[in-house]
Amino acid sequence: MRLTRFTDLALRVLMRLAVEDTDLPTTRDVAATMEVPYTHTAKVVARLQHLGLVEARRGRGGGLALTAAGRAAPVGAVVRELEGEGDVVECEGTTPCPLRGACVLRGALRRAQEAFFAALDPLTVNDLVASPTGPLLLGISSRAPTGSGGPGGA
Repeated sequence: MRLTRFTDLALRVLMRLAVEDTDLPTTRDVAATMEVPYTHTAKVVARLQHLGLVEARRGRGGGLALTAAGRAAPVGAVVRELEGEGDVVECEGTTPCPLRGACVLRGALRRAQEAFFAALDPLTVNDLVASPTGPLLLGISSRAPTGSGGPGGA
């Protein structure tokens, strides 16, 4: 199974925020650190806010912070939420598969997908930034340019 770019970036944003303990990075800071476009990062941050995992504070001294729920969030639950309930393969699309009514593969792939998510369930966002990942993220963060805190900065 392959995660969407959106989910991949969301997990990296959560990890980046999990190691921040003093300064609140802006969305622009996080985008620069992760070397991804600001617009993609802004969409991810908005979704993470909607899920209650990230808090965005505007204005002077503002920025992004991981919520307590974000720190404790099971990675499997986050991935399930972001990836949605879709099947690994498209059986019902514009050209439905003629085997869809009696296909063993579809059920096996669905079980494999759930096993993938279940393997991530024991991990929390905090677990993802344990050593050696957390210190490496801090090193990357300290090299990234800081944002101005202006419009769209939070």
